[in-house]
Amino acid sequence: MPVKVGRADFNKYINPYLSKSTRGPKTKVSRCKIFNYILYVLHTGIQWDKLPTKRNEIHWSNIYKWHSRWSKDGSYKNLFETSIMFLRDERKLDLSILHGDGSNTVAKKGAKESDTRDTNTRKD
Repeated sequence: MPVKVGRADFNKYINPYLSKSTRGPKTKVSRCKIFNYILYVLHTGIQWDKLPTKRNEIHWSNIYKWHSRWSKDGSYKNLFETSIMFLRDERKLDLSILHGDGSNTVAKKGAKESDTRDTNTRKD
């Protein structure tokens, strides 16, 4: 996951897939900056209310509202699916190596033999 996205890449690859606000005043901070603040929170794991902004240009709660909106309205899902299809069409999507998060994978106890004998801790 990138830590920061430049304005040109944001406008080309990301901005078209994020929903836009239809009511209220325009934000004084660009959507690119808002997106980069969101990436910073996701990358560092910092709490939203501890998010450091440059010269207090935007309150953390407004950045969270954009993140919440894009999460709920499917913007992130649309962005992800479109980027996968783009990589596939460009033949740059390598599915030979996939890393899954096994934190929710059920591990059955009592397996008699493991594929890797060194990790088999059961005594017969």
